[in-house]
Amino acid sequence: MRKNENFKVLVSAPYLQSSIDRFKNIFINNNIEIILASVKEHLSENELLPIIENIDGVICGDDYFTEEVIKRAKKLKVISKWGTGIDTIDQDACKKYGIKLYNTPNAFTEPVSDTVLGFILCYARNIILSDQEIKKGKWNKVLGFALHEKILGIIGVGNIGKAVVKKAKNFGIKILGNDIKPISEEFISETGIIMVEKGILYKNSDIISINCDLNETSYHLINMNSFKLMRKRPFIINTARGSIINEKDLIPALENGLIAGAALDVFENEPIKKNSPLLKFKNVILSPHNSNSSLTAWEKVHKATISNLIKGLNEK
Repeated sequence: MRKNENFKVLVSAPYLQSSIDRFKNIFINNNIEIILASVKEHLSENELLPIIENIDGVICGDDYFTEEVIKRAKKLKVISKWGTGIDTIDQDACKKYGIKLYNTPNAFTEPVSDTVLGFILCYARNIILSDQEIKKGKWNKVLGFALHEKILGIIGVGNIGKAVVKKAKNFGIKILGNDIKPISEEFISETGIIMVEKGILYKNSDIISINCDLNETSYHLINMNSFKLMRKRPFIINTARGSIINEKDLIPALENGLIAGAALDVFENEPIKKNSPLLKFKNVILSPHNSNSSLTAWEKVHKATISNLIKGLNEK
């Protein structure tokens, strides 16, 4: 850090805010004044605009750094994203205005892939339904299935997708994969995954797990046309980003039995509204964007995000 240069840094990442005091010496030693934003889930453009003008650096969560926000931030040198996804940050605007953008790739591979397997097992073994029924005083033995009887489709075979494949294959389930990038022959040989076109994956999968990034190619990737191709009425799992599924199409797909159900950790608008139709379905498992939950992973991301911030402030 250059001597005698002081920086104002906005911290809007909720997970880091709760642990910020543990890192105060690092900030003091690097001449950083921390400003904590009032935030619950994420900050909107309108919430950022009044507070960003005199900020030199940001540690953010899923805040909406639009071009308007970035243009207003006259002193901003660096945005350090707490986590992996940067789909709410205008990357072109960052390049245009010379703002360095960092994230922490592969940050939550283990807890997120564990969550996917948890959802799969809840569905296959009817764990949640059985629990709900017995608490109502009903002794109903609900029929489930063993995973080796079914086919799992993975959309997005990146770090998390690969981890899901490696864990799921130990249950003997057949796995289909789809990705816009080539997958190495070594991984295919090691895991037995069969890479196919999306249409083939939709038609043949009993369970579909979405593990791709949100970008221009994946926005509303799963829509009514997709659901109509799903001949085996699969169970859909989304731990990636809410907008990969068109929720307006998801509701009638559930109502009309085009799919067997869904497990959703992410939503198009977060937090989910209290009157959301998704709350009424017994065959839908909901989670509050919490699949990254792991103290070990969080600690690594805290340190990496702060390191990225300091690097960005220090570089010319």
